[in-house]
Amino acid sequence: MPTTRQALLALLCEQPGQDISGQALADRLGVSRAAVHKAAAALQKQGYAIQAVSGRGYRLTAESDCLTREELELLWPHRPCRVLPQVDSTNREMRRMILEGASHGTLVVAGAQTEGRGRAGRVFVSPPGGVYLSLLLCPQPDAPGDVTAVTAAAAVAAARAVETLCGRQLRIKWVNDLYWQGRKVGGILTEGLLDMESGRPSHVVVGIGLNLRTPAGLLADAPEAGSLFPDGAAPCGRARLAAAIAGELLRWDGSPTWWEEYRARSLVLGHWLTVTEPTGHTYTALAQAIDGEGRLVVQLPGGGVRALRSGEVRTRPAPRPGESF
Repeated sequence: MPTTRQALLALLCEQPGQDISGQALADRLGVSRAAVHKAAAALQKQGYAIQAVSGRGYRLTAESDCLTREELELLWPHRPCRVLPQVDSTNREMRRMILEGASHGTLVVAGAQTEGRGRAGRVFVSPPGGVYLSLLLCPQPDAPGDVTAVTAAAAVAAARAVETLCGRQLRIKWVNDLYWQGRKVGGILTEGLLDMESGRPSHVVVGIGLNLRTPAGLLADAPEAGSLFPDGAAPCGRARLAAAIAGELLRWDGSPTWWEEYRARSLVLGHWLTVTEPTGHTYTALAQAIDGEGRLVVQLPGGGVRALRSGEVRTRPAPRPGESF
């Protein structure tokens, strides 16, 4: 049962930027106008930009994006969640929660990360203004156990939520990077904890970082990075977007349609690439397909074909006649 404060916040979020009379709010909440005033004052103390004007009512302004436990609990009912203003890493926090008995669907959201990580131990710059979350999946014995498939599903889930709530169409750069207008605006790090008897993951921690309202100056150390709304005019709050992404991912059922959508949103298919394998070997190839195991199938200039399970790729212009590789 939501508190009066949570219920009031939900009503104001339904009509951001619009005045709602105190009496109308009281009637919908089934409380007194004094209770509405008290709840609004409490939300203002938490940092929500709520304007109260005599004769007009209450208004939640677009600047209200405080990322509070009350808001996330309202958006993520019946499942455990945790909100932190800052954390070393949401994936690490989830691992700590697993030791405390965290269950399937547990969600952690943070306002910033001090030690955000990407694949291969790379630094993931995580300044304030982004959406940083980790979702815990506890796969059933017959569920897909491939972490690559989970990562692809997470990319699709993030793209769906951003398109619905923010009106931005993300592209996916194989295997786990999210792009908008040619810049990386997000990334995914999926980590599995194995069951020693079955050899399958008993817990899968899916970390997703997204630069939502991050000013360009805070991304100076990552020249390829960008932000969905660098001017701060995002149409939704971070808690709402985090809950939407996690909700989409919980709907993943391992069906082929997820791979179809992943391919449709691909940034690399049909393009020439510079491929760097984990060994450091670099070569040019044409991205032909992404198979049902998440491997990137590339055609080599000489006619050979490779199916990549890992590595780094960058799009590049088509080879010039006579160019050596």
